Amino acid sequence: MRSNSYKKGLFAEFLARNYLRFHGFKILESRYITGRNTNRAEIDIIARRKNLIVFIEVKNRSSVEGAFGAISATQAMRLRRAAETYLARINWMGDARFDVIAVCGHRIHWIKNSI
Repeated sequence: MRSNSYKKGLFAEFLARNYLRFHGFKILESRYITGRNTNRAEIDIIARRKNLIVFIEVKNRSSVEGAFGAISATQAMRLRRAAETYLARINWMGDARFDVIAVCGHRIHWIKNSI
């Protein structure tokens, strides 16, 4: 059986996807994993609006500070590499950025250009 924190994380990702859709984004991927067994990372959400692809890390924490504290330098590096691999695979020529969506209780905080 899955842990309670795992379920909360999945629910936070669900909320984040809906939030992004509300803001005009199309969800391209959820829980995208690249390079299995190669020390790469899982990107929680990949979304697109016009000429912009956004890679989103979703954190379910009690505070925004706690959400950022949960992203280590190593994890950020892996996320960037995974994003580069994804962009190369689809031959993307538009803009791209990394955002964090922190779900803190009943509030959603969307921090753009944050990783």
